[in-house]
Amino acid sequence: MRFQVLDIVPHTPHPVTGEIISVHERLARVVDTAVLAEKVGFDSYAVGERHAGEFVSSAPTVLLGALAQATDRILLSTGVTVLSLLDPVRVAEDYATIDQLSGGRLEIVIGKGNEDKHFPLFGLELAKQYEYLTENYELLRRLLREEGVSWQGTHHADLDSVTTFPRPFDGPFRIWHGSATSTAAVDLAAEWGDPIFSANAFQPRENYLVLIDRYREQLEANGHDPAVGYVGSGSGGLFLADTDEEAVAQYRPIYEGFVAKLTALHAGDDRPGKTTSFATIEEAVAHGPALVGTPQRVAEKIVEYHKSYRHDVQSVSVNPVLPYAQQHEVLTRFAEEVVPLVRREVSTTLWTEADPGRARGL
Repeated sequence: MRFQVLDIVPHTPHPVTGEIISVHERLARVVDTAVLAEKVGFDSYAVGERHAGEFVSSAPTVLLGALAQATDRILLSTGVTVLSLLDPVRVAEDYATIDQLSGGRLEIVIGKGNEDKHFPLFGLELAKQYEYLTENYELLRRLLREEGVSWQGTHHADLDSVTTFPRPFDGPFRIWHGSATSTAAVDLAAEWGDPIFSANAFQPRENYLVLIDRYREQLEANGHDPAVGYVGSGSGGLFLADTDEEAVAQYRPIYEGFVAKLTALHAGDDRPGKTTSFATIEEAVAHGPALVGTPQRVAEKIVEYHKSYRHDVQSVSVNPVLPYAQQHEVLTRFAEEVVPLVRREVSTTLWTEADPGRARGL
């Protein structure tokens, strides 16, 4: 199995103390943590994209440019590039620039995003989010692969023999499709033979498994080799301690504080993926995707989930309100103590020489 660190760059007060660091410090920590992730052996580092709410990830390409210069070996990614909002011409230009800066270490995850409020910011209609995503992806795919692209669509202006510059580092970089609640994303991925990344954050395992299973069925129905059907999985937060009881006790105020805030923010909204299904830390650990406990227990849980998902990448996120030194301690401990235990049980061809679609710089 491969392992990724994801930071969607929330910038919120501590739910108990109310303390909050500056935006400058928060962004600097993104870069510093990517350097640490590379040092301790993570395979990938991803940043999110949000345009509404308490996040400072509205410019992921700027962050990735900084990461490209601060790191040497680690794969750079997104979680997710909100392609439903964006002009595919600009996306092709920006991400090809990052691909060049990083020496071919880029793969991205696209999606429509988990935020309704950003659509009116861009003058777009929420009801058409999947229309935008599908058309923008199909145009982006061509721009990365072809020169002299001519295009007639519904939402984007017509193009006549357009070539975007710079070109990607060594052919088009791989695009994954983020999957959380809808069949639309997995069907789009399956149509084109692309991999998917399951959010696996707020809902019971079975909800995500339905979409993963559908993806694999549709991938074959579209005539693609199952070998290209790589699957990534997110998680419901990571926290490690010497005992399970200690981990739960230390993480409880942070987890339950954020659950209360999320519940209040989405009061009356019962759509899947907007709030968590697990109100307490005990529920999240026992029945949800939270990776909280000893390294041994967390490794066992990842392997348990793999029996259902058969995923190739496990993404983890550390809550940014934890003391900064403790954030790095948890990530280091995960890399040194959890990763080896999982890799004894689970293997993958992803990002190896047996994976012809891998980022060229790896």
